[in-house]
Amino acid sequence: MKETKVTMEKILNLCKGRGFVFPGSDIYGGFANTWDFGPVGVELKNNVKKAWWKRFVQENPNAYGLDAAILMNPRVWDASGHTASFSDPKMDCRECKTRERADNLIEDYAKKHNLNVVPDNMTNEEMQNFIDEHKINCPKCGKHNWTPIRQFNLMFETSRGVTEEGTNKVYLRPETAQGEYVNFLNVQRTTRAKLPFAIAQIGKSFRNEITPGNFLFRTVEFEQMELQNFCKDENALDLYKEFKERALKFVEDLGLDGEKLRFHDHDKLAHYAKAACDIQYYFPIGWQELNGIHHRSTWDLSRHQEYSGKSMLYTDPVTNEKVLPTIIEYSIGADRLVLALLCEAYDEETLEGGETRIVMHFHPAIAPYKVAVLPLQKNLSEKAKEVYSLLAKDFMCDYDESGSIGKRYRREDEIGTPFCVTIDFDTLENNSVTIRDRDTMEQIRLPINEVSAYVSQKIKF
Repeated sequence: MKETKVTMEKILNLCKGRGFVFPGSDIYGGFANTWDFGPVGVELKNNVKKAWWKRFVQENPNAYGLDAAILMNPRVWDASGHTASFSDPKMDCRECKTRERADNLIEDYAKKHNLNVVPDNMTNEEMQNFIDEHKINCPKCGKHNWTPIRQFNLMFETSRGVTEEGTNKVYLRPETAQGEYVNFLNVQRTTRAKLPFAIAQIGKSFRNEITPGNFLFRTVEFEQMELQNFCKDENALDLYKEFKERALKFVEDLGLDGEKLRFHDHDKLAHYAKAACDIQYYFPIGWQELNGIHHRSTWDLSRHQEYSGKSMLYTDPVTNEKVLPTIIEYSIGADRLVLALLCEAYDEETLEGGETRIVMHFHPAIAPYKVAVLPLQKNLSEKAKEVYSLLAKDFMCDYDESGSIGKRYRREDEIGTPFCVTIDFDTLENNSVTIRDRDTMEQIRLPINEVSAYVSQKIKF
């Protein structure tokens, strides 16, 4: 692990100051853990999504993309079980009005006191009694004055209809997976896909989290990157093991340190699941889930078959055997992965002479800008803009002619630009430029017409 001490405060300050991420509705004082990706951040996030899509869809002949609607027939959520059981046990501190999850309070207390207690197996009454018996206080004000536990549904509700009398309750989807499940027949029919095959989707999900926090780690609106693998049951465990390794390799290839990654197999499984595993990353807040791989058996398609009345059976084209596919799910949050990459890339280097530079060591494939074009002096701007226009046809470029060349290098280091192209007076004479490497700070000279090929080779993923 690198030596630089990374804190969430440092990451947040950098993000706000350099255009990665801004507080949502900032001029109105913000809005309950919503965040806006700025000019630099949106490029970073888009590049992460492109890298994921390239790895798991473009390079996989048995994977097919989808972009399902956010609003779905409410029966979808009855079938998935969300309307009946997608809720959190919450209690309010009467003293400071903080709202906390009862199970989290118990988990934190149990860890602190080395108690073998699993709140997931407890009823609301049992959790309430445990909190009272052990005098678990409010983590904010330190008082013990809780309201009774209540269940809060995590789905955002809205209504559809022209008049108030004619409205019907609908939900903002709490996960993208159901879009893949309900389109299983459509995708299989139109692509003539044979088991095993996958349906991939990147899309927004919404959860009415009462106490979100830790910057991008947990938000009420987030983007998921998911691959639902449909297979025969006898092949499912092998596919599950394969995707554990593929998911780990992907985040390592993006630049996450292997020492900060680990598998965490679930001790408690959903009633329909045969296996479940998280890949955890060591964030500044400790070990936390980065993504999940789940063996979901045939439960999802069987539920939609039951509630819709439509057969979800797959007919083997060779044997004519009819089977209900098993699902191996691989899901990773784009926002949470961006946060992990921000934490991993952040570095503070002490240079000769004692100067400190902040540099973001992003993999070049996901860096917001691949090249910054910098005229040494403003009277070289015309030539510099010609170079910018040429390079911008191939990848995202930045242009900066303000301040000393040293300060401009530092600004590009802080947003992770891997290459700076400097236009100087020699450029006017021989049509060559200086290319500076972000990580080594070494410089080479190249003809302008070779720069694009040089950078393209360096940013491959």
